[in-house]
Amino acid sequence: MDFIDNKVSTRLGGSSFFESNDKLYKFEKIKKITKEVKSKFPDVKLIDMGVGEPDQMADSSIVDILCMEAGKPENRFYSDNGIIEFQESACRYLNNMYNLKNITPENIVHGIGSKPVLAMIPLCFINPEDICLMPSPAYQVLGTYSKFLGGEIYKLPLCPENNFYPDLDNIPADIKKRSKLLYLNYPNNPTGQIATKKFYEHAVKFAKENDIIIVSDLAYGALTYGDCIPLSILSVDGALDVCIEIHSLSKAFNMTGWRLAFVVGSKKAMQLYCAIKGHTDSGQFRAIQKAGAYALDNYHNLINLNKERYSRRFDLLIDVLNQVGFKTNKPDAGFYSYVKIPKGVKNGVRFSSAEEASLYILSHALVSTVPWDDCGSFLRFSVTYDANSLTDEINVMNELKRRLLSLNLEF
Repeated sequence: MDFIDNKVSTRLGGSSFFESNDKLYKFEKIKKITKEVKSKFPDVKLIDMGVGEPDQMADSSIVDILCMEAGKPENRFYSDNGIIEFQESACRYLNNMYNLKNITPENIVHGIGSKPVLAMIPLCFINPEDICLMPSPAYQVLGTYSKFLGGEIYKLPLCPENNFYPDLDNIPADIKKRSKLLYLNYPNNPTGQIATKKFYEHAVKFAKENDIIIVSDLAYGALTYGDCIPLSILSVDGALDVCIEIHSLSKAFNMTGWRLAFVVGSKKAMQLYCAIKGHTDSGQFRAIQKAGAYALDNYHNLINLNKERYSRRFDLLIDVLNQVGFKTNKPDAGFYSYVKIPKGVKNGVRFSSAEEASLYILSHALVSTVPWDDCGSFLRFSVTYDANSLTDEINVMNELKRRLLSLNLEF
């Protein structure tokens, strides 16, 4: 046994941690397999439909603000729980984008991206044996830290028969009694479903009746198409009392690597979050926060450029997927298309899971997707693939169609 083996914490599985690749973070596992396949076919370009981050850089105007602010001596200090300029811009953004008029800077704290925010929130609330209600499928980080803290996860399936909403009405009474947190994520990753005002009202009512805190992950909230209007759960009367909402600049503003987000909640909830955050990080670089403030104040043009591109790409992608044999419609928000897997290959292999289907498509057509087997078997196709123009997008889609048809998939 290696020196480290018997030192590993039980939350990571003790010495058995090193015995299984199952411990790999889902998307790290996909990246690892993709890298292996690419090395086998160095002369064939991978079509990466699995990527979960924007394909474009942040707008040059945001970069210009960063460059200007980065050289100012007053921005060299720790920012701890954030600067007032960013909080005030976040308030204006929430008012303009979601019509939230009752939010003040005291209700807002920045984060170094939404991922660490999601990690810290359970530290505020979860004790051993508390339950976290988590949608399934979902971004894995939603439940990771609750388990690390000795809490339990109760999965709420997001299935087609429920229109990809969690069934809050049939959660057992003993589970509700022990539950502390309910995670919601709409527009949803990976299903592409959006929330309705009626659903949010029902969720807030459920939270109040059962003494449960809602954590709403609104990472894709601004990316809506057609007649779909961005919606926050905080637009429901009384929601601020029982809800914490996370907003990210990564998806809508192409700022994934900048690591900037903000949390919205009651003053007491923000005090709790700040207590944990203050012992975890010293805040994001002030110049990045000031660039983020500029982005939030100029959201309309900046986000619309992305919405136009993603909407156009969805039109192309949905057409190709339906021509190949998948049955799907254009989603109202986000940048994922979520489709049922094929049965297999005509006169050949059968797929018993989405992971099998995804790996087959990757290995035989060099098309990368993200598999989900949580509630049925589905593949996630993203419109954030690498392309620099409409001509490039059309060429990628034509090649995607050619490769998928060459597999002779059976549906």
